[in-house]
Amino acid sequence: MNMLRTLPSAFKVCKRFAPIRFFSSLNSEEFLKVRNENGVREITLCHPSTRNSLSMDMMCVLDEALNKDRDDVNLRCIVLTAEGKVWSAGHNLKQLQPDDLKYRDAVFQKCTDLVLGIKKLPVPVIAKVNGYAAAAGCQLVASCDIIVATDKSMFSTPGAAVGIFCNTPGVAIGRVMSRPKSAYMLMTGLPISGQEAYIAGLVTKVVPESELDKTIDDITNAIRAKSRAVIALGKEFYYEQLNLPLEQAYVKAKAKMNENLELDDCKEGMSSFVEKRPPNWKHTN
Repeated sequence: MNMLRTLPSAFKVCKRFAPIRFFSSLNSEEFLKVRNENGVREITLCHPSTRNSLSMDMMCVLDEALNKDRDDVNLRCIVLTAEGKVWSAGHNLKQLQPDDLKYRDAVFQKCTDLVLGIKKLPVPVIAKVNGYAAAAGCQLVASCDIIVATDKSMFSTPGAAVGIFCNTPGVAIGRVMSRPKSAYMLMTGLPISGQEAYIAGLVTKVVPESELDKTIDDITNAIRAKSRAVIALGKEFYYEQLNLPLEQAYVKAKAKMNENLELDDCKEGMSSFVEKRPPNWKHTN
């Protein structure tokens, strides 16, 4: 409850957002910190003056950081995190006020491209949340493959409080959470805790703040121990089959299993299992 008192009410924080710089000359360091180490790319949202809002500029540099060298076999997974108590406050409302439908549509389309692009990346994307994720910020979290939050984190879709129902965030949370809980978030705007988010299916794991870094390391190490080619093939089909009727999903899954078995890394993995030795992955198809 103490955190709730310190959080901006609904989207009042947006009144203090920086001026719009739509399609300006971007300096990614104004918005992000990017670190690559041992196959793990950590992208940190760091624009405190806007509470890490998903302005057009932020989304452009984030999209670029997510997709940079995406086919490099040395890239094994991506961790998306943020500085400050607010992980992301969502859209910058100043960018939605101008009476320009094409402009507003471009903002929403960029956000759509960004979150759909996460699903299309060949490596897992892990949201590391230790703060407040609201509206499109919550949408971004829900669009990641794996979500780890601390017990201090909170999630909300409060747009209706300022006359903007969180329709696009509702697409993301409605596909990972139970219907009653996602409807509660969308229709009341009230935040839920990290533990509530875990129970409702929005979050993969909820841990104490002191254990967050270790938990992320455990997950990334587990991914790094696998074949990139196998994970890429599996991730792509995992999201494809979710939209298929059950019988059709199994038909395609059978074909995908056979495709998987033709991979060099699959053959190596099975040989290493029989020979009781660590696999020597090539990470390529």
